[in-house]
Amino acid sequence: MSPAPGEPTPAATATGATALRGRVRRLVREAVRFGAVGGAGVLVNLAVFNLVRHTTELAVVRASVLATVVAIVFNYLGFRYFTYRDRDKGGRTREMSLFLAFSVIGLVVENGILYTGTYGLGLDGRLESNVLKFAGIGLATLFRFWSYRTWVFRAPDADRAARPAKPAREPVASGSPAGRS
Repeated sequence: MSPAPGEPTPAATATGATALRGRVRRLVREAVRFGAVGGAGVLVNLAVFNLVRHTTELAVVRASVLATVVAIVFNYLGFRYFTYRDRDKGGRTREMSLFLAFSVIGLVVENGILYTGTYGLGLDGRLESNVLKFAGIGLATLFRFWSYRTWVFRAPDADRAARPAKPAREPVASGSPAGRS
């Protein structure tokens, strides 16, 4: 019995399911790599934050901003050469500009939470600062994952899909007035 008009064939359904599984597998692999680099970046961020906070007189949010900048540099190297190493390496200026722009937004989110907790709620103890910093990192990470994979380290297929298709040129018949030289 053949499928009704407009319904996919069993072979098309199986092919679609296989393609979906492949896409999910690639997304999971990407998320794991992003998480590995991001996890190491969190450790760098928190280590620098606590080192600066407890060895200098720098205010808590300033120490956090410095730590975030160090982590941004660390993460860029990890994302470019590990997580997204298979992505387009052309347009490095565009990539770095977008990475920096989205990282700055993440920095504002991350440190905005710390600022609000520290100066708005009076939570300025060591443990409280680290909890607020960690919460800010978590929220900013969700934004960064989406923005980096969507805009910065785009898959080659995404680059092709984003470009407008070239219009097909119609052949000119040699017998027509336009085809004569």
